[in-house]
Amino acid sequence: MRDLVSEMTTSLQARELQIQSNGKTLLDVPELTLDGPGPTLILGPNGSGKSLLLRCLHGLITPNRGQVAQDGTLLNSDHKARQAMVFQHPVLLRRSVAANLDFVLKRQGFGWTARKRRIVELLAEGGLEGKSRQPARSLSGGEAQRLAILRALALKPETLLLDEPTSALDPGATQMIERMVLRASTRGVRIVMVTHDIGQARRLAADVVMMQAGTVVEHGPAKQVLVAPKSEASRRYLAGGLIT
Repeated sequence: MRDLVSEMTTSLQARELQIQSNGKTLLDVPELTLDGPGPTLILGPNGSGKSLLLRCLHGLITPNRGQVAQDGTLLNSDHKARQAMVFQHPVLLRRSVAANLDFVLKRQGFGWTARKRRIVELLAEGGLEGKSRQPARSLSGGEAQRLAILRALALKPETLLLDEPTSALDPGATQMIERMVLRASTRGVRIVMVTHDIGQARRLAADVVMMQAGTVVEHGPAKQVLVAPKSEASRRYLAGGLIT
């Protein structure tokens, strides 16, 4: 499926990124460019800075130094409006499944007819057609995460950032979300996803960012990084021997 990914994806660049707290460096990324087609997956042990990097790319965290750019221009409010992010534990509104989607679309000025059509499309994409009137907060974990991703995709973002969206899900629910991610990628959405699941990276990634202790220890095509990693830290992590 990855061979069908559109070439028309946005690029993200991080330069001299640093985040420090209480005299400790939590993130130190001198240079990182995410371009080319297909999903980027960020791997590494707990505390390696994966989520911090993702939040910097989305502009949720302002680094102590350095900058993030999109398509060569410093990240700005317009870029952020064309991004969407889904967290590990999504927060759904206290209303129906369909109303969660309608809320996002209505705030962006979509008329009722356009909203109704888009909601039908989204529910079908996420396999939630039969649950449109169900309270969103009564969904199962996998269904709730699918709704969160659909809500993020409702406005057709250029970039979708995902922070371990399947970490607490069973294999069936994980598979459904992976399919959603790949479909979005084939439409040209830039996917940047944090995961601790090496198997998931093998299934989804076009390229892989390996992190340890707040730094990028390796970045390259998935076929190279996951099969023949160049760094010792990557080799140890993939072998399950990296101490967190």
